[in-house]
Amino acid sequence: MAKLWGGRFTKGTDKAVEDFTSSIAFDQRMYAEDIAGSKAHAKMLAKQGIISQADCDAIVEGLTAIREQIESGSFDFSVALEDIHMNIEKRLTDAIGEAGGRLHTGRSRNDQCAVDLHMLVRKEVVHMATLLVDMQKAILEVASKYEDVIMPGYTHLQRAQPVLFSHHMMAYFSMMQRDFERLPLVFTHADSMPLGAGALAGSTYGIDQSYTQQLLGFSSIYENSMDAVSDRDYVVEFLSFASLCMMHLSRLSEELILWSTTEFGFIELDDAHCTGSSIMPQKKNPDVCELVRGKTGRIYGHLLGLLTTLKGLPLTYNKDMQEDKEGIFDAIDTVHFGLSINAAMLRGMKVNGKRMHDVLADDFSNATDMADYLAKKGVPFREAHEIVGAAVQHCIQNHCVLLDLTVEDFKAISPHFEADILDAITIESCVKGRNNYSGTAPECVARQRQVGQVVIHREEAQIQEWLRIIQQVEP
Repeated sequence: MAKLWGGRFTKGTDKAVEDFTSSIAFDQRMYAEDIAGSKAHAKMLAKQGIISQADCDAIVEGLTAIREQIESGSFDFSVALEDIHMNIEKRLTDAIGEAGGRLHTGRSRNDQCAVDLHMLVRKEVVHMATLLVDMQKAILEVASKYEDVIMPGYTHLQRAQPVLFSHHMMAYFSMMQRDFERLPLVFTHADSMPLGAGALAGSTYGIDQSYTQQLLGFSSIYENSMDAVSDRDYVVEFLSFASLCMMHLSRLSEELILWSTTEFGFIELDDAHCTGSSIMPQKKNPDVCELVRGKTGRIYGHLLGLLTTLKGLPLTYNKDMQEDKEGIFDAIDTVHFGLSINAAMLRGMKVNGKRMHDVLADDFSNATDMADYLAKKGVPFREAHEIVGAAVQHCIQNHCVLLDLTVEDFKAISPHFEADILDAITIESCVKGRNNYSGTAPECVARQRQVGQVVIHREEAQIQEWLRIIQQVEP
């Protein structure tokens, strides 16, 4: 097949080279952005008198028909035409003749593919933000549903201090909030228009970039044409967001996996989010959690891969930069899966509060509170720490826990203990006593949930503002 760029060449491209250099297998998902960008470019050319209005009308009508063909599944993509841009242009030229050949006036594939990716990333930021908000809503729902449940808190994966289950869940809310807060920067950098930069140096035609900017809903135009076609910072930033978001989901997945084991027994995942074993009939496996945990490494790989690709590239465009797309497309799909499935799992899981409380009643998670009790009685904390350590050792030797000791037992350990020690180290008291601003006391966690509602309201307002920007673009 004759190439749209083939005039300088005396022979056709080797089939193996076509297969190696083609990107149509993955960049065809940018068809809507490519068509929108081409329509805006054609309208600008007509407005500036660079092409006739009749040619512009034919181009716009032809591109609309091509979009309908793609969405109906009747468009045959060609590897020989390399990418989505040339596939669409060739089909347009075949359909409307010379007018189609005038569409590429005043632009290059460099700024064309750049503007497509900018529009796609901008759109996907809104998509990711929407999924993040739904995930945060799921966390709030679970935290409210089980607001009174007390569970062991862990350090080093060893039981440490009792916390409210809702407090534990709200920690993930905070992670998702930080993930959301990374998106405005990605959106801002994606919301700058590179179209008009040409191959690298701009255009000799009297183009009107401000008009194209208006049609495509961009908030700014790149100041420098060389930067415009070579910049992929916004893609790296999206992949950085995706990596951190998946890391948070992976940590949650690991905890759901642990908590759902017989050894923990803290939660039960819904059957809809688990699988069975081909040989062991009793098994209920948290495969979805494991896949989220496993897929996280892929996203890290995409981030590192693009950073490595870009680190040695001279300005401006180099074919290496075609490697920007597969990674971000896979990251988009993977984060979409991770956020949506985790929100569903949280809403579907059952929490075994009794099991958690029974575990706490049979360990030493209240030891720190016992040391704090002594410190409040005037005992230096390091001395209090040693006294409680001796008490724990006494319990271990006698196969009991601190809650099993009597007032007399405590007084035998230290004269500083009084009758109120029994109330001070109950599991409920341990939780209620931690009532500092970010603590696990019920009133503190209730405030966290209230703040969470405010955060979600603010985030939803941001999403609406982003939608207002991108909805300016003609389909």
